[in-house]
Amino acid sequence: MQACTNHILVINPGSTSTKVAVYQGSRSMFQQNIIHTEKDLEGFEKVSDQFEFRKSAIIDVLLKNDVDLSCIEAVMGRGGLIKPVPSGVIEVDEKLKHDLRNSPIGEHASNLGGLIADDIAKSLSYCRAFIANPVVVDEFDDIARVAGHTLFERKSIYHALNQKAIAHNYASSHRDAYNDINLIVAHMGGGITVGAHKKGRVIDVNQGLDGEGPFSPERSGTLPIGQVIKVCFSGKYTETEVKKMVTGKGGVMAYFNTNDVRQLKTMAESGDTKAKLIFEAMAYQVAKDIGAMFTVLEGEVDAILLTGGIAYCQKFTDMIGDRVKKLAPVKVYPGEDEMKALAKIGARVLMGELEPIKYQ
Repeated sequence: MQACTNHILVINPGSTSTKVAVYQGSRSMFQQNIIHTEKDLEGFEKVSDQFEFRKSAIIDVLLKNDVDLSCIEAVMGRGGLIKPVPSGVIEVDEKLKHDLRNSPIGEHASNLGGLIADDIAKSLSYCRAFIANPVVVDEFDDIARVAGHTLFERKSIYHALNQKAIAHNYASSHRDAYNDINLIVAHMGGGITVGAHKKGRVIDVNQGLDGEGPFSPERSGTLPIGQVIKVCFSGKYTETEVKKMVTGKGGVMAYFNTNDVRQLKTMAESGDTKAKLIFEAMAYQVAKDIGAMFTVLEGEVDAILLTGGIAYCQKFTDMIGDRVKKLAPVKVYPGEDEMKALAKIGARVLMGELEPIKYQ
């Protein structure tokens, strides 16, 4: 490791892995993806119970790779399912940790990011812990919250970290300020979210976590509600089983028992007519939501950005582009670099360019 200046530890827990990296500013010094097998995790009743197991795995990997922990000035954790927050970076405090442990909207491995970040930071000298742009970033216009019944409200839950990072990347490469342009960003991974970015705010986006928008490799997206009601009251399925239909075993998983879009593409190209239909239908639904966000932005759109793991599949992005290219220029940013995005935000905090907000 080089001289101790602006060294940032980044922690991103996922359902079956924990990504860990060390950056100096925005330059990667070390990265590793720690895989957790089903056997590793089967003894934990709740995600929060995995805290010590995951933290120990992170520390072991850092020490085995001779990472000098005394150099770390900030620990950036992936934000989880907490209360709605504005876009930005949040310093971890007791109130935030309480909601990460006792999430008001559900469990997710990303909740462990801030908790582990805080614990490691407290063990080091002059080190602070943060989360940034968690999935609950909420910048909705009030009109976007209306669901159609007094018992329900549309909520902002989406891939905020990567959508914001890609939007900033596009703006920077075109010498624009993110706050001065309008963009539609489609993040396409295990879940798919399509956001309307109006001058720095995501004023509308589909709630891709548990049932809205395009179907994806693992999620059913918007389903015919009348048929859903019949399934719920059929007596054939438990609440847990219905939830799994929507998130985890929905979408491509429901049709082919795989969440691998590359496999779906291969099947489609080998003459499987059902696979071809589902492959094309997923792209069709993404394009349809992009069209919806075009109306949200009143037709004033500088660019349409396609990102996430599925964006590596050119055939898929081409099918979307063919449908939406008349709306605005289409740019493709394959994959997601959430680790680098978190590191960049941490570096800006350390350099005094970005002020953390307080969790309310």
